[in-house]
Amino acid sequence: MARRRAPKEAGVVLVTGFEPFGGEKTNPSWDVCEKLPDEIAGLRVERVRVPCEFRRAIEVAAEAIERTHPSLVVCLGQAGGRARIGVERVAINIDDARIPDNSGAQPVDELVAANGPPAYFASLPVKAMAAAMRAAGVPAEVSNTAGTFVCNHLMYGVLHYLAASGNAARAGFIHVPFSEEQAIDKPTAPSMSVAAMVKGIVAAIAAAHEHRHDIRAADGALD
Repeated sequence: MARRRAPKEAGVVLVTGFEPFGGEKTNPSWDVCEKLPDEIAGLRVERVRVPCEFRRAIEVAAEAIERTHPSLVVCLGQAGGRARIGVERVAINIDDARIPDNSGAQPVDELVAANGPPAYFASLPVKAMAAAMRAAGVPAEVSNTAGTFVCNHLMYGVLHYLAASGNAARAGFIHVPFSEEQAIDKPTAPSMSVAAMVKGIVAAIAAAHEHRHDIRAADGALD
């Protein structure tokens, strides 16, 4: 078994956000990244914009991890149709794309990693993070499905990369709703202001830094 090495610097949180996809002009996950403060709970914030492309998204995130040596990796993505910020509990080893990614790739029933486990659980304290966002007045929940598109692909890929390389950084994924700007032509779709998302993500990162282990609280789902 590979010996897990500690991050070279314990004071960095790497936050990733996606470029627009699916015909959208913006992606709130990256809008949030751009508006985060440079420091959260004593951690220096590093940001990287990842392409909405299978494989390449993981490569860009892995390159950023090697460059910045974070203790925390928080990947953000858009989940249009959700009304709350969702802290993802698990990523599964499957790509099953309903639409093509931004490079035109549309894998169906393909593994993210051929020799990888069926799933990875987030190594961040997902319940503590959701609770911290709600305490800050931002609607949030623990989500038990990251989908099967590039968001799940990136979450699984980052966790697999960290495990395979022996990197002790803790990592996970957070989905944000449509922004209010995006919802102008979607009158029935729930949305949230980017300012509220930023407030929530700041609270979530602070909680992730504070809680090495998750809190014990009921935050499951019936469906």
